[in-house]
Amino acid sequence: MTVVVEGLRVGYGKRVVHDGLELALTPGVHGLLGPNGAGKTTLMRVLATVTRPDGGRVRLLGQDIADRAALRKIRRQLGYLPQTFGFYPRFTVREFVEYFAWLRELPPEEIPLAVDRALARVGLLERADDRMKHLSGGMLRRAGIAQAIVNDPRLILLDEPTAGLDPEQRVEFRALLRELGVDACVLVSTHLVEDVAAACTQVSLVDGGRLVFAGTPQELAAAGGDNDSGDSAIERGYTAVLRGARAAVTR
Repeated sequence: MTVVVEGLRVGYGKRVVHDGLELALTPGVHGLLGPNGAGKTTLMRVLATVTRPDGGRVRLLGQDIADRAALRKIRRQLGYLPQTFGFYPRFTVREFVEYFAWLRELPPEEIPLAVDRALARVGLLERADDRMKHLSGGMLRRAGIAQAIVNDPRLILLDEPTAGLDPEQRVEFRALLRELGVDACVLVSTHLVEDVAAACTQVSLVDGGRLVFAGTPQELAAAGGDNDSGDSAIERGYTAVLRGARAAVTR
C-alpha cells in the first residue's frame, strides 16, 4: 500500500475535522470526493505532511510520518498541489518549477531536464520564460501541477487541480492523470464528479470527516437511482451515498 491511514483524528481548536478516518491507497488514480467542509483539504494536508494529525497512524510509502527521521525521505518522493499556492511574482515559470525541484533535493545536474519535461507534460514549455505574474489562472494551475510532478514522485496529491482549466485543458489533464497513475499513486481532490468518472480507477467519498464510500466509479454510479439528484449516473450515486450516510448517523 502506498497510503495507509488508520484512525485519523484531526481538529482545529474545538472543531473536529476527522475522527477515526480509515483509508488505504495503492498505485493508480484515486478520486477524493465530498461536499464543502467534508475534510478533503485537511486530509490532503495531512498526507502532504503539512498538517500533523492529533491521533491515529499514517504511513506513506512504507514510512510512518510520526517518525521525524523518515519525513525527509517521504518528501523527496512526494508531489503536492494545494488549493492555493504562493510564488514570487517575478519568478519565471522555469524558475518556479526549478525551485521545487531543488526543495525536493533533485541532483543539480538533473534539474534542467526534469523541469523541461514537467513543463512539457502540462503544455507550458513554450511559456517557460514568462513571469509567473503574467500567467492566466489556468496557466498558474498548470504551473502548479508541473511543480508537483517535477521529481517523478511515487505519491502525487492534487487538491482541486482543474480549477481554472478550460474544457480542452481538463481533457488533456485527465490523460496526464492516467499516464501518471501507471507508476504512481495519484490522489485527486475535486468537486467535479465527471473528472473522477473519466480519469480515476478508484473513488473515496468523505462526509463529516468520515469515509462513507470506497470503490470504483462504476460502483459509485450503481449506488444511485432515477429518483436521486444528478445529471449523470455517477452524480446520482454520489448524492445517494451521501443521503444514506447521513441518514445512518441520525438513527
